[in-house]
Amino acid sequence: MGGARDAGWVAAGLVLGAGACYCIYWLTRGPRPRRRRLRPSRSAEDLTNGSYDEVLNAEQLEKLLYLLESTDDPIIVEKALVTLGNNAAFSTNQAIIRELGGIPIVGNKINSLNHSIKEKALNALNNLSVNVENQVKIKVYVQPVCEDVFADPLNSAVQLAGLRLLTNMTVTNDYQHLLSSYITGLLHLLLTGNGSTKVQVLKLLLNLSENPAMTEGLLSAQVDASFLSLYDGQITSEILLRALTLFQNLNNCLRVKGCLAAQPPFAKGSLFSLLYGEDCAQKMRALAYHHDADVKEKALAIMPKF
Repeated sequence: MGGARDAGWVAAGLVLGAGACYCIYWLTRGPRPRRRRLRPSRSAEDLTNGSYDEVLNAEQLEKLLYLLESTDDPIIVEKALVTLGNNAAFSTNQAIIRELGGIPIVGNKINSLNHSIKEKALNALNNLSVNVENQVKIKVYVQPVCEDVFADPLNSAVQLAGLRLLTNMTVTNDYQHLLSSYITGLLHLLLTGNGSTKVQVLKLLLNLSENPAMTEGLLSAQVDASFLSLYDGQITSEILLRALTLFQNLNNCLRVKGCLAAQPPFAKGSLFSLLYGEDCAQKMRALAYHHDADVKEKALAIMPKF
């Protein structure tokens, strides 16, 4: 037991620094004579020190994962996740953390009721998901993260962190099918979210729109008519260009599937009925005179499809 506690104490030093680390040591070994118990700051920022800028080695990562698994202290958990997430930005450590069994340890923290811990866990998984082999293990969290994205407060840091993870997990076609039943919800989030949320949802939808296997699901999804407001000329170019690219990708996929000319039947109120309706055609004609050359080019490329 002494060795395990020493391991946790050493790992804590990687996260919190000497002052708060002594608090953990006191809790596991008992108070020392003539020493007053130190209380860690309640602010995570107050505990930050230079160690966050250092890349940890395999032994240090193992101790950090042990600490993350063995403590319920929210301050320690959050700082451990931040340190782990920072280190997961390096490709070598992405593999090491997986081999140490770290992905489920981090993944379990996305169930935390503490929003800050949840966000930090999602951020760490996001960095880990850049590694294709890691995605095999992270895929089990895709559907729970989808559910959380719609349950989390609109435009919150947790919601954005979840969307970023889903975006990384859909860069390839391997796991896109896991989002099939959430497309309508994503379109609703696109319309109700603020600028940052809109951009992140569009990045995710762009990934899906490049895959012909997802085309029918995207075009058949029910969406409010306000979707066409994304093609208003005054909307920010960051959003407008992505919305136009989404349309282009769907056109390309329909052409690949040989469906564009035939216009397969889609229900009224579907994304297809909006994109290929007269109202959208009018917006494309207007965008053909847009001041932004990239917007103009994309609108002109789309217009022949009407």
